[in-house]
Amino acid sequence: MADAHDQARGPFDDLDDDFPTRGDGSFKFRLTRKTLIGAIIFVACAIAFLYVVLPKIGGLNETWRRLDEGDGSWFAVAGLLEVGSYLGYIVALKVVIPSHKSRFTWSTAYLITMAGVAATRLFATAGVGGMALSFWGIRRTGLPRRQVAVNLTAFMVCLYSVFMVSALVGGIGLAAGVFNGPSPIGMTVVPAVLAGSVIAVFLLFALVPGDSERRLRAWSHGRGEVATVAGKLAAAPAAVAAGTRVALRLLKERHPGMLGAVAWWYFDIAVLWACLRAFGSEPAVVTIVMAYLVGQLGNLLPLPGGIGGVEGAMVGALAAFGIDAGLALVAVLSYRAFSFWLPTIPGAIAFVQLRQRATKWAEEDAGEPTPPGAPAKLAQ
Repeated sequence: MADAHDQARGPFDDLDDDFPTRGDGSFKFRLTRKTLIGAIIFVACAIAFLYVVLPKIGGLNETWRRLDEGDGSWFAVAGLLEVGSYLGYIVALKVVIPSHKSRFTWSTAYLITMAGVAATRLFATAGVGGMALSFWGIRRTGLPRRQVAVNLTAFMVCLYSVFMVSALVGGIGLAAGVFNGPSPIGMTVVPAVLAGSVIAVFLLFALVPGDSERRLRAWSHGRGEVATVAGKLAAAPAAVAAGTRVALRLLKERHPGMLGAVAWWYFDIAVLWACLRAFGSEPAVVTIVMAYLVGQLGNLLPLPGGIGGVEGAMVGALAAFGIDAGLALVAVLSYRAFSFWLPTIPGAIAFVQLRQRATKWAEEDAGEPTPPGAPAKLAQ
C-alpha cells in the first residue's frame, strides 16, 4: 500500500530534478518608461483608427450607426460570458501550477491572469508578454526556474489543445458537410491542416526521451564549441517535451480542472455570438467558432494584443461565411470591447498588486535562516 506521501504526489512530482536550467535561474520582467509611453501611444492610435477612422472607410458610416440599435440585454449577456471565460483561465492555471510555500493561491492565480492581460496589451506577438509576466509571477512564488518552465509549458499545451482540436474538428466537419453552413476552403480546410500539423508536432515532442538534454550535454563535453552550444540548446525542446507529457497526462486523467481551458475559449466565443445576436444576426454556431479561431490568428502579427489584426481577420472570416461585412464589423468591435478593452483596467490594477505581493515574498525569503550547507544567497 502506498504511503501518505505517495498518495499526495502531484503530476509534477516525478519530474527529473536535473531538468535543464540556465544561469542563476533569475528572470527579470522590465517595463521601461519608453515601452510604456510607446504602448500607450499605439493603443490610443489603434482605438482612434478602429472606432473612428475605419467606419468611414468604404462607406461604413451608416453601418456604424447600428451600434445604437444593439440589444442591451445581449450586451449584458456578453459581459457575463466574458467573466466566465476569465474564470476558466484562472481554474486551469491553478490546476496546472503547484503552490510553493502556499503562495500560489486562487488570489495569486487571479492576479497573474489579469496582470498578464495588461502585459499582453503592451508586448506584441501571440500573448508572449502575458506569458513572460506569468513566468515572472510564478517564479516569484519560489518555484525553481526549470519547474516553472515545465509547468507553464504544460498549461499552454492544455490551453491551446482546445483551440487546435476545435479548428481541426470544425474545419473538417464543415468541409465534409458534417456540420451545416458555408465551407470556404480558406476558412475550413486551411485552418484544419494548420491545426493538425501543430498537434502532430507537439505529439512528436512528447516522444523526446526525458534524459535527452543530459545525453546531449554529456556528448558535447570536450567536443568543441559547436557541440557545446548544441547541448545547451537542447534545454528548450526538453522543456517543451516534459511540459507536453504533463499536459497529456492531465488530459488522459480527465482532470476536471481542464474544463477551465474549454471555458476560456468557448465562453469567449460565446461573447462574439452574443454580440452578433445583439445586432440581429444568428449564424450557425460552428461558423462563429471557425470565424473566431481564424480571427485569433491575427494575434500572431507583431502588434500589442493583435490590435487591428484580430479585428480585421475576424471580420474577414465572418464575411467569408456569408455575414454582412458592416454587421460583422460592429459585432466584432463590440466583442473586442468586452474581451480586450474592459479587462485592461482590472489587469493594470492586478499588475501593481502582483508586484507588491512579489516584493513581500522576496522580503520573507530574505528573512529566512539559511539551512546548513546551503548557499548564503538563494537566486530569486
